[in-house]
Amino acid sequence: MKKLWWLFAIVGIIPLVAASCAGPAAKLPADTVGAVKTTTPPKIDGTVDSAWSKAKPISINVSGGVNLKGGATTVELRAFYTSDSVYFLAQWADETETTRRSPWQKQADGTWKQLKDPNDKGSDNNLYYEDKLAFIWNVNNSISGFNEQGCMVTCHAGETGKPYGNKYTTNAGEVGDIWHWKSVRTGPVGQIDDQYLDSTRYDAKASPEAGRKSDPKTGGGYADNKSEDGKLPKWALPNNKPAPPYWITDSEKVAFDSSKYTTNNEVPGIVIAPIAGDRGDISAKSSWKDGKYTLEWTRKLNTGSQYDVQYTDLNKTYAFGVAVFENAQVRHAFHGGALKLVFLK
Repeated sequence: MKKLWWLFAIVGIIPLVAASCAGPAAKLPADTVGAVKTTTPPKIDGTVDSAWSKAKPISINVSGGVNLKGGATTVELRAFYTSDSVYFLAQWADETETTRRSPWQKQADGTWKQLKDPNDKGSDNNLYYEDKLAFIWNVNNSISGFNEQGCMVTCHAGETGKPYGNKYTTNAGEVGDIWHWKSVRTGPVGQIDDQYLDSTRYDAKASPEAGRKSDPKTGGGYADNKSEDGKLPKWALPNNKPAPPYWITDSEKVAFDSSKYTTNNEVPGIVIAPIAGDRGDISAKSSWKDGKYTLEWTRKLNTGSQYDVQYTDLNKTYAFGVAVFENAQVRHAFHGGALKLVFLK
């Protein structure tokens, strides 16, 4: 009987020990990504190196987006962290790499036309745009209902203003941290656009983006490439080379010269530069191959910004949402419900 008592005691203790020593292989819910602690983080270069095999991915199904096959795709997400930074890897299927974002095109009569989606009724371009991936985090658990319902609590469809609705938090003081990777506007300079969401309502003049705003910056960013009267591009690629690429790096831009182009030649519709300051604190690199995007990015655990989620308590669970845009300005595929990030010890 004594031997059986010890056997039962040991069997009972083993699960408790395993639970208290949870590591990278710990069993997590399907909606939870576990960031694995490391002293040798992966290189942020848009390729999957062997280090990532130590971080277990979760599969995030998103649906309801335009241009994606069946309106849906699956995002595989992994995470690492060090003593001061967090690292993410996301991969998702997208049959086309879209970069032809509203370019200027020379017409047969010598005039220039900026290509636009003829069905766009206002901020709803689904033809000449770019691919994007977006995350939104519940800052200080301030957004009521977010931790259970996810980013859907911040989406307000059917309102006046935009055909696809507006985005804002319901109550004053509720803040979301938005990470917005844009394949044309921020991808080429190796960044994710760091933005935020508050309770501002839509107003055509005062707040056309409703609650969606950008973190403060001290320089850089992106701007439309157009002349003062809006009838021509203002800048061109080096040597007035026709597009592609469909972006002009600010440090390389040259004065636009229409005589250098022939009919149907195109000029990028955007000028870009690395973002300096709070808005530019997420470094990223991406690649697209064989119908799949690979995106790696990193930022500090604690950026010190009031507009950012801060991972200062590694024992907490952090709720977030994910959206995929395939050549779409706003009509994204999304995941229903909240997703979670935990830091594995």
